[in-house]
Amino acid sequence: MIENAMNKPEPSTANNIATDNGQNLPENTLVRPTLIALDRTELGAALVQIDVKDKQVRMRVNQLWNGLYARGLTDLSELHTISKDLRQKLIKKHTIERPHIVTEQISNDGTRKWLLRFKSDIPGKPGPEAEMVYIPEETRGTLCISSQVGCTLNCRFCHTGTMPLVRNLTADEIVGQVMLARDRLGDWPLIEADDKSGLPDSRRMITRLVFMGMGEPLYNFNHVKKASGILSDDAGINLSRRRITLSTAGVVPQMHQAGAEIACMLAVSLHATNDKLRDKLVPINRKYPLKELMQACRDYPGLSNARRITFEYVMLDGINDSIQDAKALVQLLKGIPAKINLIPFNPWPNSPCQCSDWAQIERFADIINDAGYASPIRRPRGRDIMAACGQLKSESERISNRERKKLLED
Repeated sequence: MIENAMNKPEPSTANNIATDNGQNLPENTLVRPTLIALDRTELGAALVQIDVKDKQVRMRVNQLWNGLYARGLTDLSELHTISKDLRQKLIKKHTIERPHIVTEQISNDGTRKWLLRFKSDIPGKPGPEAEMVYIPEETRGTLCISSQVGCTLNCRFCHTGTMPLVRNLTADEIVGQVMLARDRLGDWPLIEADDKSGLPDSRRMITRLVFMGMGEPLYNFNHVKKASGILSDDAGINLSRRRITLSTAGVVPQMHQAGAEIACMLAVSLHATNDKLRDKLVPINRKYPLKELMQACRDYPGLSNARRITFEYVMLDGINDSIQDAKALVQLLKGIPAKINLIPFNPWPNSPCQCSDWAQIERFADIINDAGYASPIRRPRGRDIMAACGQLKSESERISNRERKKLLED
């Protein structure tokens, strides 16, 4: 039995491993373009620019790909499968730097949270910041990554929704999150973790990737698509597309495209069974109401009992947790191969909601289970470091509306 969910944030007793007040910014991030997340054609073009002969390009691309994504090199000088001269040319022109760690925290339950700083878009100012979370399990590990800095959706129960949208993360920044997590966890072949404090006794591999961090991934479709292609490539990081889950609040026009072009698993942030309530909890529902959302789910490419949609449902006391709500949820999803993930509300400072009573959550789950749906109750993880579902938020540099508009246009 899982312990009853608390209705206020727990005091943090986490181990703070790394901190940075913004004074030590990574050098040259605006000078040298990164090689991370370039596809093979783009890597080939970069090699041609440093005078690699055409007949050697394919071989050099494969060597670079192996070094970056199979071996996890953090420094181009370590790429000894190419000549010293070519390494120096690459180092002069390009970087393979990961995002910059501002803070790294370890929860009492082993969950890790990183606050990451990305490249600056405004000269002389620190770059924007987003959070990433690693959840170790007994036989697997889940990495929760961000696709945007901030969010526009303003979901009532979500801490990230209280942030403005600063900008989309680029494909290299998305892939860089996974590479950085692998660096920190020692999850590369033949490369030891640089810091094992706080990790479970046995080594934890990243076996599952979820776009459930900060931001709405379907509002950053092109970069998410490109990053997913790099991460699932079988000659590198090699995460199966069935091990990659994209969570959306219901951006209906891009859902079919995501299934067809990214071919990942889909999670839908649902949280209500009627438009009146969902309009309040998930305001995007006013644009794409439940009827359109449910049809988009039924039309999702590859949908089957083997590839079910996960519907996420946060349990809010007195708001959406009644027995009638449970029965309405069963009816709403009728005919859709689905799993229903019940999420005890995770509180954050000044949050307007309370978590449902645990006995009520179990009664709710019983009704769904009796209807034939798998309905696991998500065990809260990382609450003491504000790393649980719905708690992520960074303190990114405030920028003017004019600056933000220009960044989003770019």
